[in-house]
Amino acid sequence: MTTARDIMTAGTECIGADETVLTAARKMTELGVGALPICGTDNKLKGMLTDRDIVVKVLGAGKDPARTNAGELAQGEAVTIGADDDAGEIMRTMTSHKVRRLPVIDGHDLVGIVAQADVARALPDPQVGDLLEALSTD
Repeated sequence: MTTARDIMTAGTECIGADETVLTAARKMTELGVGALPICGTDNKLKGMLTDRDIVVKVLGAGKDPARTNAGELAQGEAVTIGADDDAGEIMRTMTSHKVRRLPVIDGHDLVGIVAQADVARALPDPQVGDLLEALSTD
């Protein structure tokens, strides 16, 4: 059984909820990633910030990324997956919540990120098509 821990990218960095979106964008550029978990001062996951969020919710809305905190873009409770959950559960969670990246939690600790591509590599071919179709339609 392939688990989230087996396929995740470990060592995930957070953007602090009180850090600016501009700082987040620079961190994304440095790390070569399109999303960062938003963590509070209590080290708890507050949400995910994507490059699309920055474009649509900040730049497109006329907000200043140097004056907008990442925490302002956290929406509700973050969708996560357990480190020991299997690839099928990851696929079901991504599909039901229409997300392409899931923070991986071990207890209360953020231990990594599973992206759509990670799951696609771990699933048998027919299921990969199902995942891509489910995430690509509205």
